[in-house]
Amino acid sequence: MKKKNKITIKEIAERAGVSPSTVSLVLNGKGEISGTTRSRVLEVVSSLNYTPRTPKKHATTQKTIKFLKIAKHGHTVNRDHSHFISDYIDGMSQEATSRGYKLQVLSYENVTTNDIIDLLATSDATAAIVLGTELGRDDIKKIQDLHLPIVFIDTFYDLVDANFVDMNNGDAVYTVLEHLKSLGFTKIGYVGSDTQTRNFALRKSAYLSNMATLGLTVDPAHVLSIGSTLSSAYEESISALGSDIAEAYFCANDIMAYGFTKALKERGYNVPDDVSVIGFDNLPMSITLDPPLTTIDVSKRKIGSMAVTVLDELINADTAPPAVKVLVGAQLITRASTRSKT
Repeated sequence: MKKKNKITIKEIAERAGVSPSTVSLVLNGKGEISGTTRSRVLEVVSSLNYTPRTPKKHATTQKTIKFLKIAKHGHTVNRDHSHFISDYIDGMSQEATSRGYKLQVLSYENVTTNDIIDLLATSDATAAIVLGTELGRDDIKKIQDLHLPIVFIDTFYDLVDANFVDMNNGDAVYTVLEHLKSLGFTKIGYVGSDTQTRNFALRKSAYLSNMATLGLTVDPAHVLSIGSTLSSAYEESISALGSDIAEAYFCANDIMAYGFTKALKERGYNVPDDVSVIGFDNLPMSITLDPPLTTIDVSKRKIGSMAVTVLDELINADTAPPAVKVLVGAQLITRASTRSKT
């Protein structure tokens, strides 16, 4: 958990392969910077635990929001998924600046819940946004007991008295299944992971319930569990695929869809002529796959922005408000990995 101090904008620029002025524009949420460049700069900022220097005139008044990027086991929060985390940071940074807050991004790997609690308890943070991707229910309850204004993103739990901003997995998965049904498919499978990632569990639950809602039958042979990294998704798909193949598959994210599609091709299946595939996240890689991947797009910037908005309301509330739980909608991006049943 050691942090490197006195990181400069020049060093960030060198590592990101851009100019110092570009780094400055990204950090301040200004300028017409491409999404790819902005994401690359924010990933370097996150990896270096860089904290922007606060102007002296705001030194006594500006409040700090800490964003904790936590990789508890690293199967989901890793370099394969860095783009969507950068989008979260981008949304938080712009909203924090507009509301007069300083955003501090801290990255932690292989940490325990107690490590996180100690960090927050001894910090100068006004409030915190915690990346809950790899955190379980008990982890969130323990962190919430600090009674510091906290919002958890990229996770969601009912019956937990905490603040969440997440994508609406239920609606998104319904959109996927309804689309596949409209293409004429009735044998629709699911490719997920048993990795401790709450959104994966929510998507599998939504798949099972929405299949029933749409009058479709779930075949257990078509429900697969694979790894959630680029390499493990492919390797475990090869092992998981049997002789009984569904007409179409919904994959819990684009990384799994990539590995699964690669495995299908190796087994001699053509996508989409033999099998249609849909992913989730709309990562930049999804449009470059062969074929380009149909997927679900959720505005990660919106989630990041909403997290700061919720925190601002909590900080300025006269009395402790009830828990706030926000779900952001999704959009289906149709590409060449799906086609009508012939």
